[in-house]
Amino acid sequence: MFEAEIDTIGGDLRRVGLRTYPESVQQPDQPFQLLKDSGPDLFIAQSGLVALHDGPAPNHYAPFTAEQSEYQLADGQDTLEVRLNWSDPSGVKVVKTYTFRRGSFLVELNQRVENGSANDWQGSQYRQFQRTPPKTKRGFFGGGVTTYTGAVISTPEQRYEKVSFDQIAKEPLNQTVKDGWIAMIQHYFLGAWIPNAGETDTFYTKAIDGHRYVVGMTSAVQSIPAGATGDFHTRLYVGPKLPKVLDKVAPNLHLTVDYGKLTIIAEPLFWLLKAIHGVVGNWGWAIIFLTILIKLAFYKLSETSYRSMANMRRLAPELTRLKELYGDDKQKMNQAMMDMYKKEKVNPLGGCLPILVQIPVFIALYWVLVESVQLRQAPFMFWIKDMSIPDPYYVLPLVMGVTMFAQQKLSPAPPDPIQAKVMMSLPIVFTFMFLWFPAGLVLYWVVNNMLSITQQWVITKRVESGADAAAAKAKPESGSGWGARIRKLAEQGRDKLIEQGRGKLVDLNKKSSTGQAPGKRRK
Repeated sequence: MFEAEIDTIGGDLRRVGLRTYPESVQQPDQPFQLLKDSGPDLFIAQSGLVALHDGPAPNHYAPFTAEQSEYQLADGQDTLEVRLNWSDPSGVKVVKTYTFRRGSFLVELNQRVENGSANDWQGSQYRQFQRTPPKTKRGFFGGGVTTYTGAVISTPEQRYEKVSFDQIAKEPLNQTVKDGWIAMIQHYFLGAWIPNAGETDTFYTKAIDGHRYVVGMTSAVQSIPAGATGDFHTRLYVGPKLPKVLDKVAPNLHLTVDYGKLTIIAEPLFWLLKAIHGVVGNWGWAIIFLTILIKLAFYKLSETSYRSMANMRRLAPELTRLKELYGDDKQKMNQAMMDMYKKEKVNPLGGCLPILVQIPVFIALYWVLVESVQLRQAPFMFWIKDMSIPDPYYVLPLVMGVTMFAQQKLSPAPPDPIQAKVMMSLPIVFTFMFLWFPAGLVLYWVVNNMLSITQQWVITKRVESGADAAAAKAKPESGSGWGARIRKLAEQGRDKLIEQGRGKLVDLNKKSSTGQAPGKRRK
């Protein structure tokens, strides 16, 4: 699982390469370096001891000695221990032991104090992460999809709390916590220090030299009598954001797979995506089938929306005629429009409400595709070798732009010419945006757009041919189900608009009956 490097200065874990996660598609034999002690993305795990009254204790600058320079987990061996030794002339010795287990991203750390001095030894252990902010490109044309990189703490009161680098620089943290953990997370991966259950620690953050940031925790003071031995134990997780694995490591650690405020929707979507992948064996096809299932689930709501759009498009010539007929008299024109909507049984709000209901699901699925480490370097087909990075030939973004343009052509044009021009430019804007989006995310949008176009085209043709009107006469609309309730809400909104229009017209007539022109005062 690991290629690790422990520095004898401090006994810190300074480099960790994850063998099961290659650095890139072009470097399949090069493990991804999660922890590194050099370069622009410095990220190291440090630990040590602090003694009271300036007593002897090794911090992360103390020199240790190792029994050998290289260790390897042999065939048939399930655990590997790496021991580091430190001693002080007073007689205090510390043995720092890292335990690695086969098939696990969890590392155990034990710091044993052998007090060979003539006095009691009192002190505590600290564990911390130190890293520099990632040098990521930001902005419209360079940012793509960005995720949170920074510190996270978990307490019984606040299960998942982000502590950004800016927060660390402005206001260092100092908080006593029982049964919590600290972590430094990034896209797809994290490092987390997890203390023993029931342990009380002091969580802290600090900035170093203005460009390095630390999140750590210090245990309660332990007293070790002369001639006795005491242990400080902790665990370190260094690996990918795999929800099931993290859930077994520590309570709430799975929340580092951050789906945002729509976690309650995103988690079932990820479960379904993973189940589909178990059948089809390809994450690209899993995304396609999941998109189809979501589209089927919202079929009736989408049908209501597209039927409303088709009816609005059918009435567009009449709306233009009313605008020419009433000119600048917006009050009469609005009243005529409302009367026409009621006569034609068209709901101007019918295209909006069904879409609003679906938005949370679309946003949740967006974060599922962005946060899932399973999609990292996952191939689809043909030229798509990694679904977590942009399409190298920009084929999917261009197809997405074309489908978005086609969908706009099926929708009613806005009455305002300026608004119509803005809407026509959106496919171009979104195409440029999606050039830097992960291919898996763009694939979802392409499939969703194609399914929407098909459904909308069929419904539009039915409305224009009068098939819907004939069907409505032959069979009354069902009044049961949540789709019917959404339609009822839209109809209530339409009726309210009509009543408001009539009320304004009555007020205008009352003012006109005084013999004054509307908006003028009698002298």
